[in-house]
Amino acid sequence: MARTVVDLASENLAEDIVMLDLRQVATFADYFIIMSAGSARQIEALEEDITKALKVANVNRFHREGTPHSGWVLLDFSDVVIHIFSPEEREYYALERLWSRAPQVVRIL
Repeated sequence: MARTVVDLASENLAEDIVMLDLRQVATFADYFIIMSAGSARQIEALEEDITKALKVANVNRFHREGTPHSGWVLLDFSDVVIHIFSPEEREYYALERLWSRAPQVVRIL
């Protein structure tokens, strides 16, 4: 499922996509997928496309936080947590630095 999200994000022109393997450093999820989007509209489109594709694959979203206009949306699919950021919010929250002990499985610039 995580790789599907990375592929979908890449196809939809998300920027700087990173998949972190949390299995050895956290118990609440297996993977974080972090990506940037250039506008609120692109954040919204990525959210919609990812949610729709996973729903078709019978994967339910458990939780959602944030708004496209805030520059950050979190999509919680239990084992995979997806963060869609504006570049400014991504730099501010610095999740890759916060979770630096988690190996990067994929990085697409």
